[in-house]
Amino acid sequence: MIRPVFEKTLVREGEVRSFQICVGPDGWEVSEKDDQKIARHHHADWHHVERTLMRFDLEIEALRNEGWLEA
Repeated sequence: MIRPVFEKTLVREGEVRSFQICVGPDGWEVSEKDDQKIARHHHADWHHVERTLMRFDLEIEALRNEGWLEA
């Protein structure tokens, strides 16, 4: 069973950006989506997940500063 441990979606003028980290039996599934692409990665090591979470936090803060709102 896969369950989300982090989920954020931001919107601005019809654009959508989503960030998600889920935990499953074989590690963590990380995805980042926008209107044009989906990037997915699998991590078995928590340290990679921590770095990804820090990157997500920085990117989300930058988007909020540009006027993006949480959906």
